Amino acid sequence: MPPAARARSGARPRPGNVRSWDEPTLAPLVLVRGPEELLRERAVEGIVGLARERDPQTEKAQLDGPTYGAGQLQVAASPSLFGEAKVVVLAGADAGTDEMYADVLAYAANPDHETTVVVVHGSGQRGKKMLDTIVASGAPVLQCDAVTRDAEKAEFVARELRAARRRAEPEAVRALVDALGTDLRELASAVAQLVADTTGTLTTGVVDRYYGGRVEATGFKVADAAVAGDAGGAVALLRHALATGADPVPLVAALALRLRTLAKVAALRGGAVTARELGLQDWQVRNAQKDLQRWTPEGLARAITAVAQADAEVKGAGRDPVYAVETAVLAIAAAARPAAVR
Repeated sequence: MPPAARARSGARPRPGNVRSWDEPTLAPLVLVRGPEELLRERAVEGIVGLARERDPQTEKAQLDGPTYGAGQLQVAASPSLFGEAKVVVLAGADAGTDEMYADVLAYAANPDHETTVVVVHGSGQRGKKMLDTIVASGAPVLQCDAVTRDAEKAEFVARELRAARRRAEPEAVRALVDALGTDLRELASAVAQLVADTTGTLTTGVVDRYYGGRVEATGFKVADAAVAGDAGGAVALLRHALATGADPVPLVAALALRLRTLAKVAALRGGAVTARELGLQDWQVRNAQKDLQRWTPEGLARAITAVAQADAEVKGAGRDPVYAVETAVLAIAAAARPAAVR
């Protein structure tokens, strides 16, 4: 996120040496950290790729934090017999041994400028002194934050497509996120498959052809039908989702997310905030604006109340989670219908 956008969003500024996972750089010591495993892997691949662009003979060595033994870093980072450049990856540093932390601290004080050592740390406080030392040294830090919001997942898909020099309809991106957005690695694999197997602009038809069954079985399709006032379609999709193994808790979460998006876009009408400040993409705003044509503030309030009740029931307050989510779906569909129909 650019500094200006980060300031507008209220996010805490990062130190100058902290950058995004997709901005790899070469340095004697690099820290890759954050909970998103796929992004950590991508960051390491980016660093190794840069090193091999500079010198195709670059050797990659990997050490494992949980099984690390004293002195391994010094041996791996030492110049090779023929002088080839090296990238040494210390994986699993969030579960490293005390010997590993001690060796990294010693190395950080006097790194070998012909070698790139990459320390990969997932999350947690283990190795905090090592992390603080690396950050304070000014070494590059590639941040791999969790990708949780739909807007972030859509941007990830767009980035993957840009890298592959492909375009997609915004609605196709959303369909792909709806179908596979619970797993970033699966989402990336789906993009790779679509890029390999198709040509031209990706459309919703293409996504449905490859992943239609997955789309139909998600809570987002259930929520779309309910918000559109299609009670029969929403219940049919809900029962299909449940029959294929979906859990009521994430289904209710999908309903809540859809209604929150409607509420956010309704707030945009007052002009007090912008879509970006609410973390929404332009296509989300356009779709929600269409949906809001059949909604009143009172109907939206009733629907939100129904989902809040269902959320409590599926998390233990009720005896029948399936009945609770179906009741919520019907309540949303009823609230979405025009006043003359209700």
